[in-house]
Amino acid sequence: PLTLEEVRMLVELFYLPYQHGPLAQELLEHFRWLRANSISVGVPATAPDACGGARWRGRAQSFQRLCARTCHLHSRFVSTASRALLYDLHPYLWDIRNMLLAASAFILWLGCQSITAPIMLGRDAEPWARRGGLFGELQALLPVGNSCDLFYHPPPLFPSSQLYLLRPLLPLDKVGAMASRSCSEVALVQAGLRVQLSHAPALVARLLGPFLSLSPEYTFVLEDEAGPCGYAAGVLHAEGFLQQRDSSWLPAIRQKYPPDLGTGGPALGQEAVLFFHAEPLVVPPPVLRRFPSLVQVGTAPRVLDVGASRSLALCLLSALRANGSRGVFCQVCDADQQQLSFYSKLG
Repeated sequence: PLTLEEVRMLVELFYLPYQHGPLAQELLEHFRWLRANSISVGVPATAPDACGGARWRGRAQSFQRLCARTCHLHSRFVSTASRALLYDLHPYLWDIRNMLLAASAFILWLGCQSITAPIMLGRDAEPWARRGGLFGELQALLPVGNSCDLFYHPPPLFPSSQLYLLRPLLPLDKVGAMASRSCSEVALVQAGLRVQLSHAPALVARLLGPFLSLSPEYTFVLEDEAGPCGYAAGVLHAEGFLQQRDSSWLPAIRQKYPPDLGTGGPALGQEAVLFFHAEPLVVPPPVLRRFPSLVQVGTAPRVLDVGASRSLALCLLSALRANGSRGVFCQVCDADQQQLSFYSKLG
């Protein structure tokens, strides 16, 4: 059964609509301070204030631990609470868990970025657009806080106790890459796209290659207890990215994967190789003017909890918005019903 400490945590997370318990108050204080002081951290190698940077990272670690405790509480609650209590309280705890997954990864991302524009919030939301309590305050603190579609989804019909970790793609993901594969291929495989195909590197490069080669700072990884299971990748300035992809990345990848390489191999491998040699679709200029940033999100089939996918999208959009993005678009084949359904479920 739940321990007394876990019950106390549950009560403190949902104390009163306008008054928080100690745990919720500590989460909010850390998040506000870390967001307000992130500009003093900068990229670790060039941080101007070593003392301030160490203090920031110390508080970031404390915030990460609190987020992890809350996510573990959600898992324990699903496993141990009586059915009646579970279905009464699970939607609230599920929402907090999803929000803290995104907030935790966003803070990790802030610790290794130099923010070139102020963290912007949108226009003040209508009163009905934001809830009270801890969830509403965390929502307001994320840069993408007024995008209401991201925040209102029904919880899963069958609650899962699966634990997730959401984090930015780290430099350590590429350690040892030079031994046998390119950095991009190793990082991609570690980003949750491990597939049992002889042409797996080609398939992986098709999915995420240009993002990791040209815009790795906006890549996030979702992990469960079995390992990486999802990713979110983005580009702040899509117009320049697409030009660079077509002029430098595509010619190099076409040379690496000639058209006849996929012959006789698995269908997915062949498709990936041929994809490199097809002319990429041109994004209309009006789209680029109105939605200057490009995003791509995907999860493994075993990720049935839409809350984890939503956290991925929320974290990526917050990172882009923190650097001044006005809007995003994604590219999906109109025949790809699975991907269309995935994005539709995210709102």
